[in-house]
Amino acid sequence: MKRRACLAAASATVFLAACGKQEASAPGAAPAASVPVSLEKIASDAKGFSVGSTMSTRVVYVFFDAQCPHCAVLWEAAKPLKSQARFVWIPVGLLGDKSIAQGAAILASSDPVATMEQNEASVQAKSGGISAMNVDDAQKEVVRRNTQLLTAFGFGGVPTVVGKHATTGELVTIDGAVPTGPLAQRLGLNAPAS
Repeated sequence: MKRRACLAAASATVFLAACGKQEASAPGAAPAASVPVSLEKIASDAKGFSVGSTMSTRVVYVFFDAQCPHCAVLWEAAKPLKSQARFVWIPVGLLGDKSIAQGAAILASSDPVATMEQNEASVQAKSGGISAMNVDDAQKEVVRRNTQLLTAFGFGGVPTVVGKHATTGELVTIDGAVPTGPLAQRLGLNAPAS
């Protein structure tokens, strides 16, 4: 029984590490960056929705795919930090057309945070996310442009977090889902008390 639990945990770890990784020209290679990673470029070219303190000078960008279970994990991990930073969630479509439609539906929603909450709960429950029927083609194009920006930076998977360290000001990028404590540490934020 113990061995079976270890095997299940190892399988889950491998699965989580691989979400949304696109194949590049060589096995295991990340796509080549054609644009340097820049917060200014993300702010001007990407479209997402904000969660957290709208008045915060600390802005953290999160590229996510609406079909990605690791993005759902990061969604939950970031919640305790939203009083310290504004998280801008940017939908991309690495995992197919359904991802594009769902990301577009979240952006087009009158309450994107509530729609995202519903989608991520459905993804975690392995129910496939929200229904995204009759989504405007213009909104889908926004998600496609977000995806192009993500790949132009050389990122090949989601979630991808980009921000500045709160105390050093250094650019921080995080590839994959991390728990709240390590996420706070990497971004220079205060980890919530357990």
